[in-house]
Amino acid sequence: MSSNMTDTSPKVGLIDLQIMWNRLIAVVGEQAQVLIRTAFSPIVRECGDISAGIFDLKGRMLAQAVTGTPGHVNSMAEAVKHFIRHFPIETMKEGDAYITNDPWMGTGHLNDFVITTPAFHKGKLVGLFSCTSHLMDIGGLGNGPEASDVYMEGLYIPMLKLIDQGRVNETLMAMIRANTRLPVDTEGDTYSLAACNDVGVKALSAMMQEFGIDSLDPLAEHIIEKSRAAVLAEVAKLPKGSWHHAMTVDGYDHPLTLEATLTISDSGIHVDYSGTSEMVRRGINVPISYTTAYTVFGLGCVVASDIPNNAGSLAPLTVSAPLGSVLNAPKPAPVSSRHVLGQMLPDMVFGCLRQALPDRVPAEGTSCLWNITVRGERRNPGKANPVFALTITTNGGTGGRPGQDGLSATAFPSGVMGTPVEISEIQSPLMFWRKELRPDSGGAGQSRGGLGQIMEIANNDDAPFELLAAFDRIQFPPRGRDGGSDGAPGYVGLASGAVLRGKGLQTIPPGERLVVLTPGGGGLGDPQARSDAKLAADRRNGLVSDEAATRLYGVAQAAE
Repeated sequence: MSSNMTDTSPKVGLIDLQIMWNRLIAVVGEQAQVLIRTAFSPIVRECGDISAGIFDLKGRMLAQAVTGTPGHVNSMAEAVKHFIRHFPIETMKEGDAYITNDPWMGTGHLNDFVITTPAFHKGKLVGLFSCTSHLMDIGGLGNGPEASDVYMEGLYIPMLKLIDQGRVNETLMAMIRANTRLPVDTEGDTYSLAACNDVGVKALSAMMQEFGIDSLDPLAEHIIEKSRAAVLAEVAKLPKGSWHHAMTVDGYDHPLTLEATLTISDSGIHVDYSGTSEMVRRGINVPISYTTAYTVFGLGCVVASDIPNNAGSLAPLTVSAPLGSVLNAPKPAPVSSRHVLGQMLPDMVFGCLRQALPDRVPAEGTSCLWNITVRGERRNPGKANPVFALTITTNGGTGGRPGQDGLSATAFPSGVMGTPVEISEIQSPLMFWRKELRPDSGGAGQSRGGLGQIMEIANNDDAPFELLAAFDRIQFPPRGRDGGSDGAPGYVGLASGAVLRGKGLQTIPPGERLVVLTPGGGGLGDPQARSDAKLAADRRNGLVSDEAATRLYGVAQAAE
């Protein structure tokens, strides 16, 4: 590191450091809101499928925006180190910005662009801002699992300089526009990512000016050491040992097995996925960065939920998976729909931890997002793009929780919001004929599983449209625990009665309605222990039918 980066800041006290830490979280919160409010893709501006954060000059994440998804945040936490390796600190200039969507150095698939921007204060490099968001279409076969390698999945951007001292790389932008079905949206989202980092840079400089500091180094060490110590203090309270858990998932054309061994020691928690099925020929494979991201998120939910997420709090939580397994798929494996398996991993963690900490852990939920990814041609496009491509974010129920029911139609562990019906209908010629909670889909238990949804969608243009299906929990629904019942399995079909595959490109004929039933969460505990008052409320609100109440909870309880 060059001599002009020597720390000349005055010594600051612990209270000042804590205030600056909170301010840093506010800075990245502003960064995230700029990204959401300027984005073109509905999955960003309506659903919040993003991450934003600040890093020190060693590439360590100091703060993340509260808004964001674990798959983006915790994989981006390592991505900045790759940027520094390709663009050394001493070569960075004010006004630069770098970009990639490399799944193995970014967030796990090509649809996520990651942009990193060096932050200068008084002419000195002091930190790095990074952000990522999901772009709706980047060419190729589209955001589905059909490809047999990553090169078929769309435009692949290596580590490149997007902006050089304020000058946009117009050649790169032309390449981006030329390799998408939605050139305006994709270009706009790229500039949105760059703009939010710029706002972060300005806010950081203002903060440093206000507090009279010229370096983030003392603050960075305080954040990382305090966070690491806080997590280790929580780990110290846990029983030590190893626990094993396995789960069967639908897979692409045959079931797959996920296996995990979780070990708690004085130095932290390690999760190893030895025994997991080998990678497959279709795009549901998961890069290790995404596997790590959702695994450590699951650990954090149970062990360190009150500790801010940063390099320090993540350090005691480690992950491994055999190279070539479906959870550690090397390049050039197809990985477009890596969320289908990656988002199951908090449930894998919970399955291990429930043996050691039964009072903290819920039953299994839907876990993976049930994103309805569609595209087609408009019948009368007018001035609009003749092609529409849209991901309608939907979700099922979460598992029953200790002392509480599961959440209905809630995207855990992803955290994204559901796409509003009005937005889907504005962005495309599709119409929702039905969207409601799915009664009886939550597994019975002392704590009931959350409910899934029922949706019926048709094309107003009386034309076919394509479904890029990437759904799971159809053959193997979320499991209940401690006597609780399984949640209802998912379903994909047509209103005419035809059953569709849970994964793969399929065409919905003109005049037909696509029917999607998302899974319910598993129940927790003996259904006979559910209180009469809760059961009566379930029936009154239409969440549990009279027939199901009698069958699952007993005749005596079913009578009001």
